[in-house]
Amino acid sequence: MPNLETAVQHLKSDQLVAIPTETVYGLAAAINSEAGIQKIFSTKKRPFFDPLIVHVSSKAMAKKLTSDWSPLTDFLAEHFWPGPLTLVLPKATDVNPLITSGLQTVGIRMPKHSLALSLIDLLGVPLAAPSANRFGRTSPTTAEHVKNEFPDDHFLILDGGACEVGLESTVISIHRNDQDFYSLSILRAGQVTQSEIKESLTPKFEFEFVEARDKRSAPGQMKHHYMPEIPLILVRNPNLSENEILEQTKTRLQKLPDEIESVQIRKPSHLNQIKEMLLPQDAALASRTLYSELRNLATDQKAQAIYFRLHKYHDSEDWKAAIDRLTKAASLILDENS
Repeated sequence: MPNLETAVQHLKSDQLVAIPTETVYGLAAAINSEAGIQKIFSTKKRPFFDPLIVHVSSKAMAKKLTSDWSPLTDFLAEHFWPGPLTLVLPKATDVNPLITSGLQTVGIRMPKHSLALSLIDLLGVPLAAPSANRFGRTSPTTAEHVKNEFPDDHFLILDGGACEVGLESTVISIHRNDQDFYSLSILRAGQVTQSEIKESLTPKFEFEFVEARDKRSAPGQMKHHYMPEIPLILVRNPNLSENEILEQTKTRLQKLPDEIESVQIRKPSHLNQIKEMLLPQDAALASRTLYSELRNLATDQKAQAIYFRLHKYHDSEDWKAAIDRLTKAASLILDENS
């Protein structure tokens, strides 16, 4: 049984603790520990412009982090928490700007994992916790993934089993206009869909969904993110043969820059073998296994690159989060006309 008291002492001593949530494992520091927050960035090699999500164990804890806890915000928290929905709200003045990357908003969520909630309760302070992986790489969904990601780092890892959801939370920004009219934007797709949110709010609130002009207040917005250790190729034409995919990949991969937005692009010098990633057609099952499959294939000695075929059913809203992660994890996308 994980020792929560030990974890609390680590956090109080400005140390990091890897924690399980229902989405992915997080690398956590207490929000009142500036040294701990800085260690998150240095350990992950994460740029300071990428904000962190704050994890709470109660609405009362969440309310202290924002200057505007509106009726709509309260309703979403009641309806979807604990669970994979992050609310981006105007930040309270005492929220450390390191957490928010200097922005005037803060992302808050209540994880649906008893171990994470117990730890936050025992500590009495929210946790800043991005995913427990190197910046730009595949997120971990088991404690073993975290150990493999940081073999030379000796922070405490709380093993809470495999993550139930397997993809990062939906991130929604909430802006309250005059007369309690709200503008909402999905900044990052996740298990909770826009349709579910819309259905829950109608007809209780006056609101509209608008396209986010600037998604910097949500993590994971770089063009390349979640990347495995070997190249992932997305294939938009499912009729391409494996040999055609291999030949096109050989030609096009070497033309890419070595690095994009601080993320290194994997380009094997000799590419002779590729392996197909197969996921269940059920979006929830696919999301739960996606990161594990990427990691497993990346360590397969017979594979120098991974490819994934996109089909018509991947256009559905249920698949939006998984396709978002696959698109950002991909080194190369072969289009319909390839």
